[in-house]
Amino acid sequence: MVPAWLWLLCLYFPQAFPEAQPTELYVEVPENYGGNFPLYLTKLPLPHGEAEGKIVLSGNLGMAAKGPFAVDPESGFLLVTKALDREEQAEYQLQVTLETEDEHVLWGPQPMLVRVKDENDQVKDMGDQASGHQATATIHVSVVESTWVPLDPVHLAENLKVLYPHHIAQVHWSGGNVHYHLESQPPGPFDVDAEGKLYVTRELDREAQTEYLLQVRAQNTRGEDYTEPLELQVVVMDENDNVPVCPPRGPPISIPEFSPPGTKVTRLLAEDMDAPGSPNSHIVYQLLSPEPEEGTERSSFKLDSTSGSVTLGASPLHAGQNILLQVLAVDLGGAEGGFSSTCEVSVMITDINDHAPEFTTSQIGPISLPEDTEPGTLVATLVATDADLEPAFRLMDFAIEAGDMDGTFGLAWEPDSGHVQLQLLKNLSYEAAPSHKLLVVVRSVADLVGPGPGPGATATVTLLVERVMPPPKLDQESYEANVPVSTPAGSFLLTIQPSDPMSSPLRFSLVNDSEGWLCIKEASGEVHTARPLQGAQPGDMYTVLVEAQDADKPTLSTSVTLVIHFLKSPSAPAPTLTPVPTRHLCTPRQNHGVVVSGPSEDLDQAGGHSSYSFALGPNPTIQRDWRLQALNGSHAYLTLALHWVEPREYVVPVVVSRNGQRWQLPVRVIVCRCNVEKQCMRKVGRMKGMPTKLSAVGILMSTLMAIGIFLILIFTHLALSRKKDLDQPVDSVPLKAAI
Repeated sequence: MVPAWLWLLCLYFPQAFPEAQPTELYVEVPENYGGNFPLYLTKLPLPHGEAEGKIVLSGNLGMAAKGPFAVDPESGFLLVTKALDREEQAEYQLQVTLETEDEHVLWGPQPMLVRVKDENDQVKDMGDQASGHQATATIHVSVVESTWVPLDPVHLAENLKVLYPHHIAQVHWSGGNVHYHLESQPPGPFDVDAEGKLYVTRELDREAQTEYLLQVRAQNTRGEDYTEPLELQVVVMDENDNVPVCPPRGPPISIPEFSPPGTKVTRLLAEDMDAPGSPNSHIVYQLLSPEPEEGTERSSFKLDSTSGSVTLGASPLHAGQNILLQVLAVDLGGAEGGFSSTCEVSVMITDINDHAPEFTTSQIGPISLPEDTEPGTLVATLVATDADLEPAFRLMDFAIEAGDMDGTFGLAWEPDSGHVQLQLLKNLSYEAAPSHKLLVVVRSVADLVGPGPGPGATATVTLLVERVMPPPKLDQESYEANVPVSTPAGSFLLTIQPSDPMSSPLRFSLVNDSEGWLCIKEASGEVHTARPLQGAQPGDMYTVLVEAQDADKPTLSTSVTLVIHFLKSPSAPAPTLTPVPTRHLCTPRQNHGVVVSGPSEDLDQAGGHSSYSFALGPNPTIQRDWRLQALNGSHAYLTLALHWVEPREYVVPVVVSRNGQRWQLPVRVIVCRCNVEKQCMRKVGRMKGMPTKLSAVGILMSTLMAIGIFLILIFTHLALSRKKDLDQPVDSVPLKAAI
């Protein structure tokens, strides 16, 4: 029974506060519920804008403080923590308020009526005590005007782990001999025995079927119904046997850098295949990672535990970060015993164009450029950087903002490069502008987010134009000289001089005189031989570079080539050779020889020339048979080298040389056998005109042979003539005519 004061209070408040009185919520709880606790009953209509208050649950007899009911502060669900017995208390009157810490009511009170649903666990006629299990409903049916007493639905838990068949209800027909017959719509695992006990024969699956309609017939022995069938509704109660299923992990979610706190990132919607709307399918969410930074309560992300919505927190994020969010999805509203799954979401913090490009150096120069610098010459290279990460945000544009009114200079750069080249486009003029000061600016191609470019976005290039003076000019573009290889050291060759005698004085020098044969006078430009031309061959060329510098401005200089052609030394006039008279030497060899003298010229005319040298000719036989020894600078002594030489006349060649000149002197020598007075013994020759014995014999034999041949011819002719006369007749002899 509900206390009278409670009813009066309920009647008073609607009359006193007709507009503020909230509608009473009604909830039913199955008696002797055998599932998991806490059991979520219903979600309270709490206001969304009063999240700072605390939920206060109160009820009749002060049972809310220690009773079986509670409110989940995270999800706002009313829940029961243990099984209820209708026989102990059939209903509970509760109220919920939202209060501050000082007990100021922000919302409510919200009245609630919780009724314990009767499961007919008391048997009236049979006296059997109910098993007390949630899945069992023992029913006693009595006859009232030949009809069954209506029964409340039977609630059975799915996948109940009991011994089957399992008794779920009891029916009884009080009249006569009765047989019970059971029908199920749709067909299900149910049966009834002769005593009217109803059984379930196997586990039930709510996903396959949520409820069954049973009809129990009471029949006599002839199969006739005593009355209309008893209808009994069996409801399959949901069991928390499904794990929350996370949505598939998709591509990274892009969040721009510096997005404000509260920016929506994503919303997780995990699915639970348990009964919709039941506590088993009620999913709450919990953020696992990333965790708040150490030493601070600020976090980069916030998660709504009920809706699964993820937003940005107060902790800043930086471009380029790749963050993996891990969210725990728990059913049963997060209560103990619920199933959970870990959901993952990839978040990538994208860059924004919040950095302006800047030059690495703001001051360049001064750079000196000669006045005659060719257009197109690279003057300087400037480098700029951009701290943004996105390549599109690092694209730069360059321009000369000041200091180049006539377009003398230009810029060139690659689109994706931070290097820009400053180039000369026009000719420079010292008279027009001896210096230039250029202001180069760099900008981001994409629009900037945040503050504009700073002072580092400009660079100043200072250029100085140098006046160009013409270099010295010589009277020839190149020089050549013909020099005999016998030219002595110190010989004058030629003079190198400027084209304008009135020009500034020059200083001359040789650059590449590798052999050291030449020298040049620094002031006059006269070129001389520095030493004898040893190693030079006629026909060779020797090239040196002559550099001429302005004596007042050494930076002004020019150079010219000097080519030396080496010639053969001129032939000296051959001196008069002293003829050597024919001499005789004895063989076998005796201690005397032939004196050979050099050319006959006066020593005064020689003028200090070097002495003569003597040598035998190159014939090996001559060098074997003869020996030549120098007596002094003008004479030599020729003797036999062998003990015996064939007696006859010899011509011995003697080579005479001096100062690179050579002459050959033939020396006639008669080698003979000598007597004791060392006089040459000669053979006596025949008299001139007298034949020799052999020639006389030859002449005689030739004469005799000629005579013999002549006689043979005469005798042969005579013999043939005689034979012809004998062969002719007498009368045939011709007559001789008279003369």
